[in-house]
Amino acid sequence: MTRHIRILLSAVLAPAFAHAGQMGHEEIVVEAPFEMPAIRVPVFPERDFAIDDYGAEEGGKSKVTDSIRKAVQACHDAGGGRVVVPKGRWLTGAVHLRGNVNLHLTEGAELVFSDDPDDYLPAVRTSWEGMECFNYSPLVYAYDCENLAVTGKGTLHAKMGTWEKWSGRPPAHMEALKKLYHMAAKDVPVEQRRMAEGANNLRPHFIQFNRCRNVLVEDVRIRNSPFWTIHPLLCKSVVIRRVDVRAHGHNNDGVDPEMTRDMLVEDCVFDQGDDAIAIKSGRNQDAWRLDTPTENLVIRNCTMEQGHQLVAIGSELSGGIRNVYIHDCIFAANEKHPPQNMLFIKTNIRRGGFVENIHFENIEAGQVRFSVLGIETDVLYQWKDIVPTYEERLTPIRGIFLRNVKVGKCDTPFRILGDKRQPVTGVTLENISVGHAEHPDSRFEHVRGLRRTNVTIGGAEQARAR
Repeated sequence: MTRHIRILLSAVLAPAFAHAGQMGHEEIVVEAPFEMPAIRVPVFPERDFAIDDYGAEEGGKSKVTDSIRKAVQACHDAGGGRVVVPKGRWLTGAVHLRGNVNLHLTEGAELVFSDDPDDYLPAVRTSWEGMECFNYSPLVYAYDCENLAVTGKGTLHAKMGTWEKWSGRPPAHMEALKKLYHMAAKDVPVEQRRMAEGANNLRPHFIQFNRCRNVLVEDVRIRNSPFWTIHPLLCKSVVIRRVDVRAHGHNNDGVDPEMTRDMLVEDCVFDQGDDAIAIKSGRNQDAWRLDTPTENLVIRNCTMEQGHQLVAIGSELSGGIRNVYIHDCIFAANEKHPPQNMLFIKTNIRRGGFVENIHFENIEAGQVRFSVLGIETDVLYQWKDIVPTYEERLTPIRGIFLRNVKVGKCDTPFRILGDKRQPVTGVTLENISVGHAEHPDSRFEHVRGLRRTNVTIGGAEQARAR
């Protein structure tokens, strides 16, 4: 039986299994300029577990956390199905999913998450900016589960009062981050890295799937987020499609795949306070211990209304990132808040990962503040002086392909700042048009194998090779 026949049979039989009360699966074949495995997503049995059948009261005054927990458990024990949030406003704390459970928000449903940190205790195994720890539970969380989904045309809404206060990074918070950094560098067991205490104030993620397989997030609207919004960590087979994310604030990325493989993001809308999509693979010693690259990721047909980058890679990339295909995405016109870069790759001497085989094509933007492509190898932000470098490892960056890209206005078309000890290699720029650049001379430092074909800046064609 050929591979394509297996995929076809899987997709045809999945609804039948679901109708019979068993879990099914759909295998999605995604075209990419590299070998892309089929992505497996769950098809759930036609069983519904409405949260109001488990005591939940609509109105947004009394918390329905326990009712959701009971519905999730019943759904899991029955072999799978949908935990349904009906139309109306429902107030909750942390929602923990189990295997074979689809959290389904009916159109008109609004699941409102409190901003009381006690609602996200006890602490769970999670991570913070690439370092594993026990911290406040993400608002929606699953650990080591298979066949999970968050679906429906309803809304997930985070109250932001406490989280906004925490986002200022006061001294106690920075001391906590320094402590976590030292524990990770010295390989202190994760179970001992207890961060949900005192004034540490490490904000939780909104949705985190941790070490999960076969994950689907589809159609929902997400409003506000304490931290990273959708965070698949150490996952396999993930699909995020037709999701509308609007979250403004500190570290409010839209999607942060980290040490995750075989993933599709499509037909989404992002309006962010940070990057639309930020691809990660862990930080320093923790990532070297886990030794799991992010790979086989396709991002297509998405719209970025506001944010820093359409796609950022790093700086937490110590596990390595390879095989990424970004295509046919749109930057909505936003002259007041233009994006910083279209594609931005960032690392530093502590990361020691790799970035390879990145494809970026068929993308248009009216204006970006900085560059079409930015690559920087010395990005440490506030960490540069507040913590030491335990070990230096450079990051090879190779095989970066930009094709069919158009931008009306930018500052510097391309800004590639490699490390002289580990130059960036194999950058291809093809069919790229920049209408106007404030500084038309791009910066290429420590770059080898740069190829430019039909690259025009202000109507003038650039050199073909370097």
